[in-house]
Amino acid sequence: MSRPRCDLVVENAAQVLTMERPGLVGPRRGDDLREVGAIENGAVAVHGEEIVWVGPAAELATAVEVDANAVRIDAGGGTVTPGFVDSHTHLIFGGSRHDEFERRLSGQTYLEIAAAGGGIRSSVRHTREASEDELARLGRERLDLLLRHGTTTVECKSGYGLATEHELKQLRALARASDGHPVETVSTFLGAHEFPPEFAENREGYVSLLVEEMIPAVAEAGLAEYADCFCEEGVYTPEQARRVLLAADAAGMRPRLHADEFSPSGAAELAAEIGALSADHLSAISDEGIRALASSDTIGTLLPGTTFSCRIPGADARRLIDAGVAIALATDLNPGSCAIDSMGVIVGLACLHLGLLPSEAFTAATINSAHAIERADRVGSIAPGKQADLLILALPDYRCVPYRFGTNHVRSVVKRGRIVVAPNGRLEAARA
Repeated sequence: MSRPRCDLVVENAAQVLTMERPGLVGPRRGDDLREVGAIENGAVAVHGEEIVWVGPAAELATAVEVDANAVRIDAGGGTVTPGFVDSHTHLIFGGSRHDEFERRLSGQTYLEIAAAGGGIRSSVRHTREASEDELARLGRERLDLLLRHGTTTVECKSGYGLATEHELKQLRALARASDGHPVETVSTFLGAHEFPPEFAENREGYVSLLVEEMIPAVAEAGLAEYADCFCEEGVYTPEQARRVLLAADAAGMRPRLHADEFSPSGAAELAAEIGALSADHLSAISDEGIRALASSDTIGTLLPGTTFSCRIPGADARRLIDAGVAIALATDLNPGSCAIDSMGVIVGLACLHLGLLPSEAFTAATINSAHAIERADRVGSIAPGKQADLLILALPDYRCVPYRFGTNHVRSVVKRGRIVVAPNGRLEAARA
């Protein structure tokens, strides 16, 4: 049997986290969240954009045929992991809400600030005022930051336009920002993020606008793969969310939900009922909501950066895991409630703020997040046939990421078999 050829090798790794185990399929639940598939003194071989082999370094020479001019990456005794998959962000927005940050520190709650005209509506004003060119430029700069911190695939929502022309503008800006960029983006339409000021007294009228005009326009333009809705007390009711998301699903955009962030609104139950891909936040989920998610295929995405930044209790991760909910992790990068752009920081917060074990946090930030955006067949783990999206961390053990919380430990990044972040931190040229 011939050995596979490779043109890139990552070697001299103290540890390779494959996130794989024979017989383990689908999003991880329960004890399977702790299965990281660690290989001590490991190596990874790549040909083109694909991984062709992973295993102990001692077996590399006999397992693969290394091209004479192959790129050899010295991991320097560090740890190799899959690229982080960030499955919930609000990447495209205008303006800043640092003033609200100070107001929260002074004692005002997120909901109080929103009721006074701040919050999402503040970002709506800034985003409507921004040009598409400006939004695309800002989005690309943010993608650069994500990449430097090890994110290689990211989901990005609209939701700061809240009008057909501005929602389309956001989604077009995302497409332009990601064009040729190493970070792969996944687009989500979130026109149901809030109710715009012009519909403050006619919420049902805005729901009708979403269903009858905005969703068809987004679908016709082919700008979004998914649709989301902020189902929460004071925002969208479960009935309104059901109407919006079923219309989006019929238009070809699979549903996901902002669910039970501040109160047990019934959003988790709705997510399970309609087959939503994910239910995100869950910091105030009810017992009924937990049972509904545990018995469904809906992934519970936890956003510890948001609850930490808002200084409110985080999701009860242990209760969710013990009940059998498949959990993922994401940054929720946005201008208001969480400005964190590092998945490494999120892994640390998941451990320190939510009580996850490092193994559970890494699983949730890689393979389970990949399942949350339907990309687990290509990204989220290191296995032959998978896309070669790799992080080389300047740490001898993956558990050092949350242990040495707050520092960017990424030494270099490989995306689709190409070095895109060099060991000196320089971003290499975007792919053709």
